[in-house]
Amino acid sequence: MNTFAKTVDLLHRAMDANAVRRSVIANNIANANVPNFKRSIVNFESELKRALDTEKQKPALELTLTNPKHIPNFKERDYRDVQIRRVLDYTSTYNNNGNNVDPEQEFMLAIENQITYSILAQAATFEFSQINQVLRG
Repeated sequence: MNTFAKTVDLLHRAMDANAVRRSVIANNIANANVPNFKRSIVNFESELKRALDTEKQKPALELTLTNPKHIPNFKERDYRDVQIRRVLDYTSTYNNNGNNVDPEQEFMLAIENQITYSILAQAATFEFSQINQVLRG
């Protein structure tokens, strides 16, 4: 895959994750006063980074597999297989009623998420403007 296509695909996936995160944060805020409600978070970027890092981490000595049942010493992970996951946070409690939503923290996360989305959209626009300039020139 060429670098332009990979970059646009990564930007698209990150924007999708931010859209899901926006929905999750809104749900957390809406349920801030519901007893025993547990907030959710979105897990995507860290898994994507791990997958991308495997592209650079080939071992110095890669073992030859002579049987399909052998376990390889290295397996490159395709970043396109990384899924956006919603994860419940069962480990913390914010209120005495068992709810763990801190509205202030959620509002800060919402602002951070919006800024990140805007930057990703600007990066995607820049990528396409570069192609547009090449086609015009």
